[in-house]
Amino acid sequence: MAEFLTDIETIRARARQEIEKGPVTDAYGADVGRVIQVLNEALATEIVCTLRYKRHYYTATGLYSEPVAAEFLEHAQEEQLHADRLAQRIVQLGGEPDFNPDTLTRRSHAQYDASADLIEMIKEDLVAERVAIASYTEIAHWLGQGDPTTRRVFEDLLAQEEEHADDLRGLLERLPRAAGGRG
Repeated sequence: MAEFLTDIETIRARARQEIEKGPVTDAYGADVGRVIQVLNEALATEIVCTLRYKRHYYTATGLYSEPVAAEFLEHAQEEQLHADRLAQRIVQLGGEPDFNPDTLTRRSHAQYDASADLIEMIKEDLVAERVAIASYTEIAHWLGQGDPTTRRVFEDLLAQEEEHADDLRGLLERLPRAAGGRG
């Protein structure tokens, strides 16, 4: 193990120098402005996903819609929690979360979907989850050790997005062929 290089008096002095920066210290190794921008893009993604899942929840119809709609609602609630977590991290870093509805879809990695067919809803939600998985994996790698806290946020979100994708794939596999599924 390497020696601890900075004495505690130096750490205390540095902590007092820029107290207004909150948790962003000299040890922070990322470009905080760019990290906030990426966090706001992820925030937009989560808001769009929440809205898409909510729409699918309310508009899902047909013989097999009840369990699928329940899954949509659960995912919508979890995506909202993701958005809240991202907004909190943006504020911690000294930024402002961007909830502007006029620019949400332009900033979002995922797309909104207005499908009316149950199978198409599931497929579009699965595509959006796969987009989030690819984006969040790339973001976590990009952050590396520069901002381990934000990286962990994205790793946590990534794990849940992977779970969502698996849930949706399972729905497609279990739905009978008559409903447009593979079962």
